[in-house]
Amino acid sequence: MIVFRSPDEVPEDFGPSVVAIGKFDGVHEGHRAVIRRLEEAAAASGSRAVAVTFDRNPLAVIRPDRCPENVVTVDRKLELLGELGLDATLVLTFDETLAALSAEDFVADILVGALHVSTVLVGADFRFGHRGAGTPDLLRDLGPRYGFTVEVVDDVYLPGSSRRVSSSWIRELLMAGDVVEATRALGRYPDVRGVVVHGLKRGRELGFPTANLSTIVDAFVPADGVYAGWLVDHDTGIRHPSAISVGTNPTFDDVLVRQVEAHVLGETGLDLYGHDVTVEFVARLRGMVAFEGIEKLMTQMAADVTQAATILDVSA
Repeated sequence: MIVFRSPDEVPEDFGPSVVAIGKFDGVHEGHRAVIRRLEEAAAASGSRAVAVTFDRNPLAVIRPDRCPENVVTVDRKLELLGELGLDATLVLTFDETLAALSAEDFVADILVGALHVSTVLVGADFRFGHRGAGTPDLLRDLGPRYGFTVEVVDDVYLPGSSRRVSSSWIRELLMAGDVVEATRALGRYPDVRGVVVHGLKRGRELGFPTANLSTIVDAFVPADGVYAGWLVDHDTGIRHPSAISVGTNPTFDDVLVRQVEAHVLGETGLDLYGHDVTVEFVARLRGMVAFEGIEKLMTQMAADVTQAATILDVSA
């Protein structure tokens, strides 16, 4: 997948293209439905399949007091979009200049001028342009003038759920620690990525050595607690079954910031320091609690490891 960081980077002979526009935060099942339809339309017309997105949530510029935390980083978003078979993604820098661009100029300069769009796909609630004046209806009005058609893609609902799949709902699920339902909504395990750094080595002292991730920036970490999941080592390509802890370790009360640390099941001498890893959350085992004494903590940690191994269907 080609990544353009500005409309100026798009070659003059690029296109025609079928374009889907959105924040695509999390690249969840709703987004994937849009992309699937995008690729169908592009294949049918012999066009390029292109996503147009932003380098930050527009609210970070327009209403920073109301801007939610991102579900994934921009780099992770591009990685996920690339896995879906798109020809290109245009990442627009959302700054004061773009915020002031009128809806029609957005269409004329970016969609038509740079991407030579033939079809635009959006969700029913999509807004764009200065003060959100651009709507699907406006796109339909502008289509004949600029030579493109418009498709509005229906919301996606999971079987048995009355909530439409959205980034907001996924944040709610992660805040509640419900990584199982979040997995259904995302179409993949929720994950965070970082470099393994040295911690207090308390897990090793207790017989459960952990890989501590560096501070996660601009990615949504699930609620404090203990989880079953996977540690993916990008340096070796190995997926390690793990029991994962998120929080500040209240039993000892000397960790000042939330940490993500993973105990790899069945391994005690594994050296992961400095490795680039992703931690995937499969199921929540329990919340984070303070134990009365180290013995009770170690007993619970052993039970956590056994339960994680059962869920992941591996040996502890």
